[in-house]
Amino acid sequence: MANANLQSVLEHIDADFNNSLERLFTLLRIKSISAEPAFAGECQAAAEHLAKDLGTIGFEAKVRPTAGHPAVVGKSNGHSGAKSHVLFYGHYDVQPVDPLDLWHRLPFEPVVTDHADGRKIIVARGAEDDKGQLMTFVEACRAWKTVTGALPLDITVLLEGEEEVGSKNFVPFLQANKDEFKADFALVCDTGMWDPTTPAITTMLRGLLYEEVKIKAANRDLHSGLFGGGARNPIRVLTEVLGGLFDENGHITLPGFYDGVKDLPAEVLAQWKKLNLTPENFLKPIGLSIPAGEKERLLIEQVASRPTCDVNGIVGGYIGEGSKTVIPAHASAKISFRLVEGQDPLKIRKIFRDYVKARIPADCTVEFEDHSAAPAVALDWTMKPLTAAKKALTEEWGKEAVLIGSGGSIPIVADFKETLGLDCLLVGFGLDDDNIHSPNEKYDLTSYHKGIRSWARILAALAETPQG
Repeated sequence: MANANLQSVLEHIDADFNNSLERLFTLLRIKSISAEPAFAGECQAAAEHLAKDLGTIGFEAKVRPTAGHPAVVGKSNGHSGAKSHVLFYGHYDVQPVDPLDLWHRLPFEPVVTDHADGRKIIVARGAEDDKGQLMTFVEACRAWKTVTGALPLDITVLLEGEEEVGSKNFVPFLQANKDEFKADFALVCDTGMWDPTTPAITTMLRGLLYEEVKIKAANRDLHSGLFGGGARNPIRVLTEVLGGLFDENGHITLPGFYDGVKDLPAEVLAQWKKLNLTPENFLKPIGLSIPAGEKERLLIEQVASRPTCDVNGIVGGYIGEGSKTVIPAHASAKISFRLVEGQDPLKIRKIFRDYVKARIPADCTVEFEDHSAAPAVALDWTMKPLTAAKKALTEEWGKEAVLIGSGGSIPIVADFKETLGLDCLLVGFGLDDDNIHSPNEKYDLTSYHKGIRSWARILAALAETPQG
């Protein structure tokens, strides 16, 4: 029984932690920036390093080519279907480090240092996103293998090298090899905690629809003194269209936009209320004070479980220094919709475009460019692996693990569902102040240490959880 060995595994994690930290540092020193071609060799090196490391703890691990940076696949079987088979996902690629002059230390020379509030932190590019996170799982597996000689259940590890550039070559790799990645469910570590002492499981991810609109009027830019008042100004047309997307209560006015959107279960909403996300603690640090979403909704609902619309950029006319009295020939805007369960991105796209077209004057034209469309993901709140993981996290952290929604999107979760038919259990130990994608990225030392212990507990719990 896995639980009979759990205490010995946890003791080993504590005793071996300094070695675990050095293994993480070795990975962090590899400059696996997927966006920059100059670092392709470093991405290959990171993949080879991880495959070799997985091999030392009993995985049959290989570096697998894709049309871009390689994937790493590690397999550890042997339980003959008696227990769940899980697929673990992480990514070894990292964001570029620019602007370099804002880093306090060189980004690929990891160190443990003190945070301003006294916490011990690991500082390096990839410390949290996602090398530190994926290594919490690898180190938990290492501890189980060292102490018991085996892993408590069958595991396939799947690590990609292009998450930070949209996974455009990884998804075809997944589709081409889908029979190889059959499992009961997937584990994803690219998420976070509610706060530094409260563990969390992310059960909802909003989907994303990103649109670009370009309105054209005259066949050239016009002198506003000669044509002002008589010629159509596309900036005015555009802003009138965008302004009509919202009513005075923060609702999105697109006809049918909220069709299929469900309220949170009462017990979940009650738990979220206890988390006490307020304008004071959420908006004040960024210089704001008044929630801008649907007025009748809690702030936590506005940012985590309700659909949104945001104008991300507007371009039109003269934007250089000084003045130029011009009526532009065209104006454009980029708009993103964060969507929730029950909303079809393609349906919302049509609703949005129909809305815009209906408001374009006869002597103007409109063009659309679509950038992305991904559905939302929601877990079954009662699924057995989630219940088991929640209990394991609560035992490790001494505080009840909370089930939270994420306002952002993790596209691979939808890809796992669509391509492999797998639900995902999203557990991670990142914090809001980890500066991911920014200079001085960090990962709390406690997140790393207790993250390893947490995964060890979760693996034990999943091994004892009936399938189905």
